[in-house]
Amino acid sequence: MKKLRFALFGTGFWARYQLAGWLETGLVECVALYNRTRSRAEALAAEFGVQTVYDDPQALLEREMLDFADICTNVETHQLLTELAAQRRLPVVVQKPMAPTLAEAEAMVAFCEQAGVPLLVNENWRWQRPIRELKAALDSGRIGRVFRATIDYRNSFPVFDNQPFLKELEQFILTDIGTHILDSARYLFGEADSLYATTTRVHADIRGEDVATCTMRMESGMTVIAQMSYASPREHDRFPETYVQVEGERGFLEIGPDFWLRETIDGVTHASRAAPPRFGWADPRYDVIHSAIVPCQLNLARALSGLEAAETTGADNLKTLRLVFGAYESAARNQVVAKSVLHP
Repeated sequence: MKKLRFALFGTGFWARYQLAGWLETGLVECVALYNRTRSRAEALAAEFGVQTVYDDPQALLEREMLDFADICTNVETHQLLTELAAQRRLPVVVQKPMAPTLAEAEAMVAFCEQAGVPLLVNENWRWQRPIRELKAALDSGRIGRVFRATIDYRNSFPVFDNQPFLKELEQFILTDIGTHILDSARYLFGEADSLYATTTRVHADIRGEDVATCTMRMESGMTVIAQMSYASPREHDRFPETYVQVEGERGFLEIGPDFWLRETIDGVTHASRAAPPRFGWADPRYDVIHSAIVPCQLNLARALSGLEAAETTGADNLKTLRLVFGAYESAARNQVVAKSVLHP
């Protein structure tokens, strides 16, 4: 199969891992890089052997023959770059969060639909090996009807050290990690009927919230509690692991520390370790995240080649963003957000 030609827009902290993930799939070829600071694009191009760099996105789109555009710039530029690409009938892959506001995300989805081009989201959290294996265990039905689950992402990792811009965000943990965690909740347990959220700022030198708790009543009738924190020193403080506990009528499922998956039925526990694969280009501290980039992008590349359906489309990701921004509304008003807001 002929490799898909793409350009990567943005060469910041996450871009090198995103680019490495694309190349790991073996299905794509990066032919150009864009960054508003040209020297940063040149540095990444030299590292990965990309021949052409630009500091003007329109010039790139006019001169390069592409099969899709991958947008990994600051979130406030996503809509503009998406529309520039879609105007040229070019499929778009955009980094999460899709947009800084729900209205902008909705506009991006609508614009691409009107242009007749795919809009896909590089949402890789649900592709982590422990989460995929938990989903398979859930789908087996062995633990029976599920009535409650907790998704637990709480640690004290100094995330602001390598991404200092996060300190300046007015909305932080729900847009940064909440997009991942709430998307994983939807992947595992379906859609929410209602949501109630609280937020807190613990770090004194940041603008946004670094702690959030979301309680969701799902369409299935079960309850899902999502806990997020970058301010919680704890015994099992294993960034960036996500712990999950699922209660069913006949059993209990969990992802625990060090990627251990446990299934307890009739008092008997079966345990297996769902360790992420290792890639030489990945930062060992981020192994479970970086390894999830590859199957996510493999799915997107195969979708763009017409071989399978994409999981994380723009339209699907809008449902996640309605939870994210619904959580902010709930926390601000101290009220439950109803289904009519989450599914207009």
